[in-house]
Amino acid sequence: MMSKIKWHRSDSIGSTNTYLRELKGGDPDYDYEVAVADFQTAGRGQKGNTWESEQGKNLLFSILAHPKGIEVQEQFYISEAIALAVSDAVIAAAGPEYAAGFSVKWSNDIYYKDYKMAGILIENTLQGSSIMDTVVGVGLDVNQEVFLSDAPNPISLKNITGRDYDRDSLLNDIIERFIGYMELGTHSQRDGVDKLYRSRLYRREGYHKFRDAQGEFEACIEGIRPDGCLMLQTRGGEHRTYEFKQVQFVLDLSANHQSQVNPVS
Repeated sequence: MMSKIKWHRSDSIGSTNTYLRELKGGDPDYDYEVAVADFQTAGRGQKGNTWESEQGKNLLFSILAHPKGIEVQEQFYISEAIALAVSDAVIAAAGPEYAAGFSVKWSNDIYYKDYKMAGILIENTLQGSSIMDTVVGVGLDVNQEVFLSDAPNPISLKNITGRDYDRDSLLNDIIERFIGYMELGTHSQRDGVDKLYRSRLYRREGYHKFRDAQGEFEACIEGIRPDGCLMLQTRGGEHRTYEFKQVQFVLDLSANHQSQVNPVS
């Protein structure tokens, strides 16, 4: 049975996440609702950050969903589902020659090499031990060529390939893939999705620089717990576990020849 989707389109909106949250659960006749805008006046990222987006150039959208069979302690699966849906779609759009450069930076940023092309914000409404509603917001750089904010490492699909992209086609592909992953979350295939997510992780191999409250260190990624916590092992063999925002990747961006600290979100 195909999922029923209700679309909300706007030239300009404050925030697509806020718009869907204010629907208080949305229309009961639909499985998913999608709000998409050409421009956001109050778009938000993790920790209250704003997302730079030239009007009509990128994808700014949010999805209202009602997860079934995903308990509160398993809510990281939603993050995996949207991260894989977006990364699948941009890999397909860019083409196989670029595929190796794409990754998912824990928890759900989409990267091309050391550059960020998408940020994701997830807001869940809980009811007891279950997730009643989730609003998943995505900002994806598609056709923008010049970025003016002080963000250290933005990049768009057009920056990567030199080609323009049809945003509606890309959006429809992401939505279809997200729904597919969410449906897998209610069946035994969830382990396969977990494995695929881990195979896409940014810096999934070798030792790299990180920073926590105690300072900078080098570590490798050991894995991710079911609750979404990142597990690292330092060069000295110490095992460390971090919740969201407790650790940062330290990036050395060759384009500007300076070290940048990029918050893990």
